[in-house]
Amino acid sequence: MAEQYDVVVIGGGPAGNAMASGLKAQGKTVLIVEADLWGGTCPNRGCDPKKILLSAVEARQAAQHLQGQGLIGAPKIDWPALMANKRGYTDGINDGTLNGLKGQDIATLHGQAHFQSDNQLAVGDRVVSATDYVIATGQRPAILPITGHEYFKTSTAFLDLDQMPKRVTFVGGGYVGFELATIANAAGADVHVIHHNDRPLKAFDADLVKDLMAAMTADGITFDLNTDVQAITKTATGLQLTADNFELTTDLVISSAGRIPNTDQLGLANVGVTFDRHGIQVNDHLQTANPHIYAIGDVSDTPVPKLTPVAGFEARYLVGELTHPGAAIKYPVVPTQVFAAPKLAQVGISAAAATEHPDEYRVNTLDMTKWFTYYRFGAQQAQAKVVVAKASGQVVGATLLSDVADEMINYFTLLIEKHVTLPDLRRLVLAYPTPASDLQYLY
Repeated sequence: MAEQYDVVVIGGGPAGNAMASGLKAQGKTVLIVEADLWGGTCPNRGCDPKKILLSAVEARQAAQHLQGQGLIGAPKIDWPALMANKRGYTDGINDGTLNGLKGQDIATLHGQAHFQSDNQLAVGDRVVSATDYVIATGQRPAILPITGHEYFKTSTAFLDLDQMPKRVTFVGGGYVGFELATIANAAGADVHVIHHNDRPLKAFDADLVKDLMAAMTADGITFDLNTDVQAITKTATGLQLTADNFELTTDLVISSAGRIPNTDQLGLANVGVTFDRHGIQVNDHLQTANPHIYAIGDVSDTPVPKLTPVAGFEARYLVGELTHPGAAIKYPVVPTQVFAAPKLAQVGISAAAATEHPDEYRVNTLDMTKWFTYYRFGAQQAQAKVVVAKASGQVVGATLLSDVADEMINYFTLLIEKHVTLPDLRRLVLAYPTPASDLQYLY
């Protein structure tokens, strides 16, 4: 007879853990199942270890910007020591997460979950059953299906390299390609980013993407645009990439061409759950085509960026929905960012969308490079495009390119979500001189 629970959560990453903890606190009997590492992608092989590596890059960059302005000699990246620091954090995630779940008296199973039939979920040789199921299995890096695809590595391998190769190539100009290229370049590698068209980071403002690429090019990164890699061949001198009128030999090739949802081993067809390459289809209550199965986080096909904070937001919503059903989910504005050098971040309505409605919106385009906030640390570039609604005077969107864009975008998120006008902002006294004290000049 199958073990019975109120809810089975499939996926032990940030979304699944938040889901299990929240339901347990509400008195539900919960089982959480994980097929790989407890804690999921973000803390084990994603945003957290990436940011640890980037911390050294940021420190090096800050010192470089102040050469001749009070500093002499820029530090070098000690890759083995940096990797040891990263592993000092990530090595404890799996056991720490599992122990945390057990400490809450949440039942756990390690293995691949597979729906056999409605209300029958197999995990290895065990079968479990529940009133409701929550799928939170996330995504994994996509591997381009080209000749020699077996030579591709992914971000997972990059974030655990013992040594940085002399030549590193990223195929795909999205978040991952730009961010890891920044790290590899700072660590001394000869870096290429190959993209199939002339519009990498297509979700971001085209002008500011060009500015970012110019800055990265000045730092030594080569962008090979309009290049559709057709094959990878292992040679005596390295890995050779070929495309039309293009050849490049490198030591490491990372497939940074996006991510795909982890749906293929779940047996979703057996329980009537529909999905495609974008993820599992859900309604505005995060419910799949099967009314007792829900999907949250990166594995779901929702109209929001696939980010760890969004997964947590959805988990908190669904905990409430499974305990006290109510209104449909309503997402706040969600900031997104690229941790390159400099950083690129955006939230809300884009400048491109705003210019299509000139009667409704005003776009402030600002070069802040010489403003005191950026002058003091020798910033090479600080740009902003801020969208203001003419009728209300409220900020409704912003795109930023600077060394502190990741901090500033959170301020703009608050301004947008709380409908703060310029007079509202000026009724506050913010610490000076700080990036936040610049906000009043960006309206």
